[in-house]
Amino acid sequence: MTASRFLDGFTLRDETVNGVRLHFASAGEGRPVLLLHGHPQSHVVWRKVAPALVKAGYSVVASDLRGYGDSEKVESHAPHLPYSKREMAKDQVALMQALGHERFAVVGHDRGGRVAHRMALDHPEAVDRLVVLDIAPTLTMYEQTNQEFATCYFWWFFLIQPEDLPERMIGQDPEYFLRRHIGGQVKTPGAVTEEVMAEYLRTYRDPATIHAICEDYRAASKIDLQHDRADQDRRIEAPVLAIWGDKGVVGDLYDVEQTWRDKARTVRGVALACGHAIPEEAPDALLAEVIPFLAS
Repeated sequence: MTASRFLDGFTLRDETVNGVRLHFASAGEGRPVLLLHGHPQSHVVWRKVAPALVKAGYSVVASDLRGYGDSEKVESHAPHLPYSKREMAKDQVALMQALGHERFAVVGHDRGGRVAHRMALDHPEAVDRLVVLDIAPTLTMYEQTNQEFATCYFWWFFLIQPEDLPERMIGQDPEYFLRRHIGGQVKTPGAVTEEVMAEYLRTYRDPATIHAICEDYRAASKIDLQHDRADQDRRIEAPVLAIWGDKGVVGDLYDVEQTWRDKARTVRGVALACGHAIPEEAPDALLAEVIPFLAS
């Protein structure tokens, strides 16, 4: 174990579960909370949030999803099953069980929120509370796609192109792609420092990471939609808190709270004054909503 450079008081570890090596940061004692990042970040996205949750009395695990950060890049090609949200959810449930947490809360941002959504459906015995950040359900977003969404979220349609077109194009200049992607979504100046950008870029430059990310999105457009359609009549049993940035795309295009009311039994929705990168742009406002929700 080594100390995290970015999450104050956290240690970094690796654990092999569900056949994949996961990299994660952990700290604290008390009720367990799992934090799941999105694209193109890693667990470092929680650096402004995770230490405060520990101070609030929680045992916190911030994990790199398979394929992201320093977690293992699992080999995957069509039909993209290794990067289905079902498999990615199994990873994280198995990790929490390996750490002694049979039941826990999950806070998922972006891709992590999609993994958390599937986790809540497939593992209701494990998920105690669910917080989803700046997403509407995947099936809803694809089925309601229009020109505005396709323009603003072009990577949803670029990254799913057949192997290895997006991999080669991003691989020509991954730093440019990463900076343009993050810069387009963050609406709060200074929210992502150069040190943090360099950390994201460290792992994003790896061709295996780029391929894994494409497989994640390809799975979302294919096998994940099959799973979601099969479960259209099921509802998340755990209470859900849906939070979105009022300067972002998701809140403009969707009634976010209603999209989750269509998927869960108990939902509360809140908009925060920020863009897409809520944990980095509005950590204090996020904590002010999440901590009471976790304690309720």
